[in-house]
Amino acid sequence: MAPGGMPREFPSFVRTLPEADLGYPALRGWVLQGERGCVLYWEAVTEVALPEHCHAECWGVVVDGRMELMVDGYTRVYTRGDLYVVPPQARHRARVFPGFRGVEHLSDPDLLPVRKR
Repeated sequence: MAPGGMPREFPSFVRTLPEADLGYPALRGWVLQGERGCVLYWEAVTEVALPEHCHAECWGVVVDGRMELMVDGYTRVYTRGDLYVVPPQARHRARVFPGFRGVEHLSDPDLLPVRKR
């Protein structure tokens, strides 16, 4: 358990969702897809730098750990409990650190590829 009684991993009902193919071996994620978007539960084992890119609108929260997010040229560090928004098609990049866990709601239901089981 983490400080405050929070578990150090996502619960089993999250980890049994379809696994996202995030393109980095050090990142794991699980996807809940619906008609109007998808929810990504993701975590980092080691530090990972995601290159600049853009996509549909995104709203997220840092569950644990730390993430550095640059949106439209402005960089900010987010830690446990911080909320963030990436506007639609905004150029952004991120760096997540070991122990990071986050939850994101993306407005595009087909944005994240799912690994074949």
